Amino acid sequence: MTINASSSPTIPAASAAVQPIIVAQALGKTYRSGKLEVPALRSVSFSVVPGEFVSIVGPSGSGKSTLFYILGGLTSPTSGSLIIDGADFSKLSDIERTRLRRAKIGFIFQKFNLLPTLTAMGNIEIAHDIANLGAEKKKPLDRELLNHLAHLLGIEGRLDHRPNELSGGEQQRVAIARALISRPSIVLADEPTGNLDTKNSDAVLEMLQRSSRDLNQTVLMITHNPEAAQIADRILHMRDGEITGVEQGTRRIVHEG
Repeated sequence: MTINASSSPTIPAASAAVQPIIVAQALGKTYRSGKLEVPALRSVSFSVVPGEFVSIVGPSGSGKSTLFYILGGLTSPTSGSLIIDGADFSKLSDIERTRLRRAKIGFIFQKFNLLPTLTAMGNIEIAHDIANLGAEKKKPLDRELLNHLAHLLGIEGRLDHRPNELSGGEQQRVAIARALISRPSIVLADEPTGNLDTKNSDAVLEMLQRSSRDLNQTVLMITHNPEAAQIADRILHMRDGEITGVEQGTRRIVHEG
């Protein structure tokens, strides 16, 4: 059953004492073209605790992609505030926001966005290098984590292949490894199963659940697929730039062992 957002807390009661890693307060975003103003977000407020998996669903034009870009620091809200791991995004300079994004946030996109001239391994390595840009002390590539991710994602034997030599499912799994290799606190997934068949979709969803459950990473996933959305802890329903309801998910995909 969908719960009306205005009468329901956006942090589960069991997690209320945990300090949120994301706090969105009255976020608004208006796009302007000449004298025309088009509101994409209207006073959106919610919180997410560390390790929580949240799905964001809604029809095209509901504002979920705009929310995704704001959460990832790729665009700024017109109004309201966004706190990411204690830092107010709205008060950071572009350089500061970029540094925080590199250090804290991993992105998974529907179109994979792999560099075609690099192998799968090269795509993962360059993501690690980018995450270390500007860091006072650069971290070496975590080979143990890489081997763990490659095993869980079933791409151990495909790391020396370029994107055009990989299937769509393999490319998306490489994109997930790329997003997780720097151990980001937050993973933002934009329609990660949109171009995949059922088997590969299940593999991707299971990996996202594992990153939340086993690595305590906070996962926010945008999806048009209501069945995929159900694997999350919570589902935020959006329409016309607003959160219209909050629903509990089922988390039924992950296999033990």
